Amino acid sequence: MRLLRCLAAALVLVAATAAAHSASRIKDIADIEGVRDNQLIGYGLVVGLQGTGDSLNNAPFTRQSLQAMLERLGVNVRGVNLRTDNVAAVMVTANLPPFTTQGTRIDVSVSALGDADSLQGGTLLVTPLLGADGEVYAIAQGPVAIGGFSAEGDAAKITRGVPTSGRIANGAVVEREIDFRLASLSTVRLALRNPDFTTARRVALAINELIGQPVAIPADLATVRVTVPKQFDGNVVDLLTDIEQLFVEPDMPAKVVIDEQSGIIVMGQGVRVSTVAVAQGNLTVMISETPQVSQPNPATLGATVIVPRTALEVEDDKGKKVALMRSGVTLKEVVDGLNALGIGPRDLIAILQAIKASGALQAEIEVM
Repeated sequence: MRLLRCLAAALVLVAATAAAHSASRIKDIADIEGVRDNQLIGYGLVVGLQGTGDSLNNAPFTRQSLQAMLERLGVNVRGVNLRTDNVAAVMVTANLPPFTTQGTRIDVSVSALGDADSLQGGTLLVTPLLGADGEVYAIAQGPVAIGGFSAEGDAAKITRGVPTSGRIANGAVVEREIDFRLASLSTVRLALRNPDFTTARRVALAINELIGQPVAIPADLATVRVTVPKQFDGNVVDLLTDIEQLFVEPDMPAKVVIDEQSGIIVMGQGVRVSTVAVAQGNLTVMISETPQVSQPNPATLGATVIVPRTALEVEDDKGKKVALMRSGVTLKEVVDGLNALGIGPRDLIAILQAIKASGALQAEIEVM
């Protein structure tokens, strides 16, 4: 009896482990509304380049920015013909993570805006980074590190990577915080990364089972609305931590995704095929021309002529057979059946589209 109990417990553990492996955490399939990055952008100047900056004649915005910067520093260059090529105008971008506080440093990306050849060795001057509302949220400055390089001589030039873009690690200091008070929320909304009604309902059921109350409601196929229970008032972080660790098996529609250019085909697990017969064959006609020269016998009045010779060869794939796919076959059986015909990816695309046109493919086809 003890052996049977141990065996039953082992089977339950194996089943639970298999279910856990087929499921995903809510943390991996849904986002919390309001907890998101915010994009920042700014315009600045990179100085200290070794003759690889913008040519001021072709980049008037660089000239104007350089003049404005020098005037702010007390240097009057109005009317002076500037000919430096050690300066480059750049666009600076960054992502402001959620709940970032003042004084925190973030990484920034720097990209050349004019005709600069390289940003190697350059230093970004103070650049305000603006949000979508036009407010300054960070200030960027520092030496630019690029992942490529460019070198040239009189008759040769080599370029690796992209020397006109780079990054500054911890190159911006956050000056303004985004006001979002998570702890004061009375309702939290979860946004599914792959919207689906079934998945949304499973997420709501898992949350309600955890809390013991019907606090989660699937609002639509992409949103699950969770009312903060009384025991979590003012402590939404604990609630979200418990919710994120719940395992849910996501549902997915039956879909076949086809990339015509590369020949890549991706079929979901739920793809089913009704009873259908598939035949695939090719008729190949090969024509080869081997002209020959005909010369007359000596002491005759004949002339040398070129006589055409054509060889025709017809090859029919008689070895190809008709494959019968019965109703309700799985994705593995579909692939095995089509592979048995020796079908390549290009032919498989045409066959899947033909099966869909006949109404036998119970799935959606999406062509990229």
